[in-house]
Amino acid sequence: MTPVLWRANWRSLGRHPWQIALALLGIALGVAVVVAIDLANSSANRAFTVATESVTGRATHRIIGGPDGLPEEIYLHVRLNQGIFPSAPIVEGNIYLPDNNDQPLRLLGIDPFAEQPFRDYSSGTGAGSKVDIPALLTKPGAVIIEQATAQRLGLQQGDQLAIRVGAHHAQLTVASIFQEKGLAQEGLANLLIADIATAQEVLGLLGKLSHIDLILPPGEAGVAQQEQLEKRLPPQTELIEANARSRAITEMTRAFQLNLTALSLLALLVGSFIVYNTVTFLWLQRRRLIGLLRALGVARKQIFLLLLTEALGFGIAGSVTGILLGIGLGEFLLGLVSQTFNDLYFAVQVRDVSPSMESLTKGLILGLGATLAATVVPAREATHTPPGTALHRSSLEHQARRWSKRAALMGGGVLITGVLVLLLPSKSIGLGFVSLTALQIGCALLVPTLGTLLLTLAQPLLRRSFGILGQLATRGIVASLSRTGVAMAALTLAVSATVGIGVMIDSFRLSVSQWLTTTLQADLYVSIPGTHSGPAHSSLDLSLIERIAATPGVTAISTTRWVRIEGKNGLTNMVALAPAPQSFAGFQFTSGNPEKAWQAFVHEGAVLVSEPYAYHHQLSPGSRLHLRTDQGRQSFTVAGVYLSYGSDQGVVTIHRDTYQRYWSDDGVSGIGIYAEPDVDLETLRQTLLESINSSQHIQIRTNRSIRELSLQIFDRSFAITEVVRLLAGLVAFAGIFSALMALQLERTREFGILRAMGLLPRQLRGLVTGQTGLIGLVCGLLALPLGLLSALGLIYVINRRSFGWSMGFTISPEILLQGVLLAIIAAVLAGIYPAWRMAHTPPAEGLREE
Repeated sequence: MTPVLWRANWRSLGRHPWQIALALLGIALGVAVVVAIDLANSSANRAFTVATESVTGRATHRIIGGPDGLPEEIYLHVRLNQGIFPSAPIVEGNIYLPDNNDQPLRLLGIDPFAEQPFRDYSSGTGAGSKVDIPALLTKPGAVIIEQATAQRLGLQQGDQLAIRVGAHHAQLTVASIFQEKGLAQEGLANLLIADIATAQEVLGLLGKLSHIDLILPPGEAGVAQQEQLEKRLPPQTELIEANARSRAITEMTRAFQLNLTALSLLALLVGSFIVYNTVTFLWLQRRRLIGLLRALGVARKQIFLLLLTEALGFGIAGSVTGILLGIGLGEFLLGLVSQTFNDLYFAVQVRDVSPSMESLTKGLILGLGATLAATVVPAREATHTPPGTALHRSSLEHQARRWSKRAALMGGGVLITGVLVLLLPSKSIGLGFVSLTALQIGCALLVPTLGTLLLTLAQPLLRRSFGILGQLATRGIVASLSRTGVAMAALTLAVSATVGIGVMIDSFRLSVSQWLTTTLQADLYVSIPGTHSGPAHSSLDLSLIERIAATPGVTAISTTRWVRIEGKNGLTNMVALAPAPQSFAGFQFTSGNPEKAWQAFVHEGAVLVSEPYAYHHQLSPGSRLHLRTDQGRQSFTVAGVYLSYGSDQGVVTIHRDTYQRYWSDDGVSGIGIYAEPDVDLETLRQTLLESINSSQHIQIRTNRSIRELSLQIFDRSFAITEVVRLLAGLVAFAGIFSALMALQLERTREFGILRAMGLLPRQLRGLVTGQTGLIGLVCGLLALPLGLLSALGLIYVINRRSFGWSMGFTISPEILLQGVLLAIIAAVLAGIYPAWRMAHTPPAEGLREE
């Protein structure tokens, strides 16, 4: 490629710095959203993984028990009778700091004499100061803590630490502070280490263990030892791999993270439309130059390589800028992702984004790929246009109209294909997103033709309303289809995404609200503050049941016990329910006969499963569900499937009598109180609080307050979705601004003629602003059907395949109006500067271009 060709090209590009800047902005914003989401997801996952691995240490397997833990005699059996060495007993659980807004910490109880093969920090062989093992064993309530966590909490050696465990309060003493570096320090954040006896006392697990860590040899020897151990273990135990829990929780969050990734790729898709638009404009602005170069003998291959090399430079610069923006944006999104994880899955403390080479490389590849893919079509068009034709504008617009018809036919085919694939009976989330993307691309290809049709139909009305300026506005858009077509497609796609996601969130929220209204049948609920997910969480004092039942104004009570059963196949959330007669009305069955289901549930030992659990495990009424109990693996009949939005992994509901028949656990996590009809609930609530022993820290809430809290958690969970939705709109705004800038600047001569013919500056501003507003209105109207179609796909396909939920489809007029207004406002704002610039350009300057 000759230096002359490069100089001519770069001099031409230098005349359009705004276009170059906007092209880079489009690429950078798209890449930034993808990188930010990926970094936020990976950082949250990494924090959990590092914390889990730091506690797991070098263990290869672990022995686990039931919901109430593992009898500590089993450790003696494994250690002495089985001769399994190394082996180490572990007690762990969540504690909370009442003086620090109930911040959660993990308490890890260890046997220091058995720990060295598993975890170095406990024996003092890790980096930093040595752990005071004698103090850990001899001082009551003694714990050790990593230095960075101690500094964050303002703790020093010898300090007292007030904690809450379930409903009880306790005091711990910081016996020693040790120091780790790098990943070890990050993994030990928010972890307190105590002697196993101290942990048992604090967590209320006297005589119990959470699990037993093992290191089994690799290869056939390890397999043989594993098989021998499994045969001799008591029926209430199970041998699993040490990282089984980490894998299970990672699987729990996979669907949530996949949905966020798909939304970020939507922003990149809109960004690629901007790149296509910008590259096309840059080619159009140099169309005459390219035609002259071709006439002078420059080969097609040289022009094609020139445009691709140019796009590659834009792609690299925009992608690198996007990566830097993404790292900063990831810091903001990380808080939203970790908040969602804390609300829905597990407690995780993530302080900083951890940029990974994988995430940054992914952003670079996607940015370059989208840029080059968006460049191929205009580059090929530029090289295959005859030199004579390239010198005439009319041939270009004629060609654009012809291409819009072809694009409409192609878009119709892609749209129909996307809809058909969405309707296929499949559980693949990836296939669902691919078909939804095909649906959006198909609709985007239809936009130029449909937009032209709408403008043609509106032209008589605009002429009657605004005279010749109204007619000029519509004709100017249609006549410049080569400029406006792709910009309209990008804006329509982005606005449709906001409409579709908005309708989905609104439908989901209404479904959750209605479900809560039906489910919360009790008037008051007694529970322990904090989460109820854990292998051995605290329970309420059983004497509360009798005291509450005897309180005047209480007509009935129900009790629940929330537990999590861990096993080789993952985690199972289960609730043991002792229902009151009124409790039955709180279940909405989606499958199964309600009367027969309740009969089997109460009298025949059958279980009820929530809709997500049934979906993920392919269960239906009459199916058999196998669960590990304290008496070994047992089979339960599924009596019915009920609607529930409480967990995306699902819940198994079992009658309390059946639960106590198979599990040695009499704990109670919550109590539902049914009041007499004329009783004032707040008065009854205060009476109950005064009658309950102050040594237990419990909460009593009305069903209304629980409903409001649940909806607040719902809104927090979708906060990041709203942010990504806004970012997609920002990317579209950059695209429409780029298109309008190029369009108006190219029409300098036309506006100069209009000014010379007597058009006033304010009239020219009105013409340009009206034209941009008209583009926004057309895009907003076209975005509505695409948005509703996308919402149907999100509700009935994506959410169903991701989480197993079914929900209603609700169209909110406010969301549709917001979508149209968003398109109009974005277009009008993007047109303000071009309108001002054109109105203040002297007519002579515009005519001089002639």
